[in-house]
Amino acid sequence: MDPRSTADPASSSTSTYSTTTTTSPTPTPSPSSLRKRVLSIDTSSRDSRGSPGRERESKARQEEESVMASAAASEAERERDVEAAVPVPMSPAGRLFRETNFNCYIVAVIGLGARVDVAAARAGLEATLVRHPRFCSVQVSDEASKRAKPRWVRTTVNLDDHLIFPELDPTATSASPDQVIEDYMSTLSTQPMDHSRPLWELHVLDFPTSEAAATVAVRMHHSLGDGVSLLSLLIACTRSAADPARLPALPPAPARRDGPVYARRRPPLSAGIVALAAWAWSYLVLALHTLVDVACFVATSLFLRDARTPLMGTEGVEFRRKRFVHCTLSLDDVKLVKNAMKCTVNDVLVGVTSAALSRYYFRKENDTNSEKRTRRKRIRVRSALLVNIRKTPGLHVLAEMMNSNKNNVARWGNLIGYIVLPFRIAMFHDPLEYIRQGKRTVDRKKSSLEAIFTYWSGNLIVKLFGIKTAAALCHGMLANTTLSFSSMVGPAEKVEFYGHPIEYIAPSVYGHPHALTVHYQSYMNIIKLVLAVDDAQFPDAHQLLDDFAESLRLIRQAASTKS
Repeated sequence: MDPRSTADPASSSTSTYSTTTTTSPTPTPSPSSLRKRVLSIDTSSRDSRGSPGRERESKARQEEESVMASAAASEAERERDVEAAVPVPMSPAGRLFRETNFNCYIVAVIGLGARVDVAAARAGLEATLVRHPRFCSVQVSDEASKRAKPRWVRTTVNLDDHLIFPELDPTATSASPDQVIEDYMSTLSTQPMDHSRPLWELHVLDFPTSEAAATVAVRMHHSLGDGVSLLSLLIACTRSAADPARLPALPPAPARRDGPVYARRRPPLSAGIVALAAWAWSYLVLALHTLVDVACFVATSLFLRDARTPLMGTEGVEFRRKRFVHCTLSLDDVKLVKNAMKCTVNDVLVGVTSAALSRYYFRKENDTNSEKRTRRKRIRVRSALLVNIRKTPGLHVLAEMMNSNKNNVARWGNLIGYIVLPFRIAMFHDPLEYIRQGKRTVDRKKSSLEAIFTYWSGNLIVKLFGIKTAAALCHGMLANTTLSFSSMVGPAEKVEFYGHPIEYIAPSVYGHPHALTVHYQSYMNIIKLVLAVDDAQFPDAHQLLDDFAESLRLIRQAASTKS
């Protein structure tokens, strides 16, 4: 396929040439032909009588130089656009998400505060998302060659293929709109995408629910990019409701925050020998923790499996129907616990998750006997936590990527590593013990290079043994753990999606071998808890949601007493 024939027409046109060519569809002139055309016009207007003629000749030369400079700039721009349209090889992680047993999709349910203006939505998509290099490309591979790597090739986007208006029963949408949304998203998890088109869709569900005046659901194939990049890209498509001319504001970074050990600077010599020794010791601990985590990760990929619990999926779970349920938690409640326990928001979310899973487990197991419950206090389940190993592109960088319709300084793709994050299943008399346990777990993972190792080792395995082997190891790691866990920071203010005010954002993922995925998404002063569950294994998914809400309530109550 010729990449030029699939390039966006807007990216290959230049305004400079339009002033010197006719309206007929003739080929774009080169700088040399422009020069000849200008010279012939200027020569016919010369005057051989003294100074006025010389002035006109000087002016003609200036005009010629100006046209030449403009033509050169246009030619350089055209070459950059053509270069941007050249097929781009898919990253190893992107290829991984194409595998049959790892065919993953990212979904985001967005509640809107107004009914959908289709014309405004189309115009907004054409001006932003459609211009992103991945959202206007298709995946192409040479079937004749087994060694050929799949690549991204630009194509023309027909919005009618990506804007979907499902025909739903009006009686059901009036009687139980929330259930209709939930059932529709569940059905969507069983429907494949057409790989002959760019792998994204926007589903418009234009009827009111308990939380919004209308709903849109975005579905994207995971090969387009990792969750952090894709959700950041969606946020880059929004604008501040208070000032639609600017991008939304994200929460400011904490003034003081302990990051990973390897990101900390060496203290100055003036700090003393004790500070320098402590810094050196932290790197020895980093090396030890990394070795232990790497060994555990490799063992998990091969044979080390979590104990069977009601939370763990069974074989083939990645192919089964999923159900997406969500509830709203108070960000202020989470921050109250964070301040009382002197920890981070993520520490609190890990602790709340551990408490909720414990409530659900013991209810399902019906462990009312106190001796049996004490004996089983050491139950531990593990989650696969995806970590973005590069600095997240800023919203302005992502917006510029869409405006320019070509790659820029943002490093796009699936640049993610995995961490095996343990959760303790236990019944503590003090609810705050879950937060203490969560903080110790997160602090321990901060002093390890596990995520970086898993990313680079994954790439190395793909190069040495092929994508099939890498997919088998990654699938084994996920299948031997119990759940997926993630969290993401959203806008700190109310935002608009192509002129539609957003009430909530509820993202999730499916297609991986887990029966339970837990995701937290902050927005303004709320946190959306989103669970993606195996529809058959978790018929009581809403009760599990209630376990999370009740766990946060009890932890907040205990933190209020403590403070």
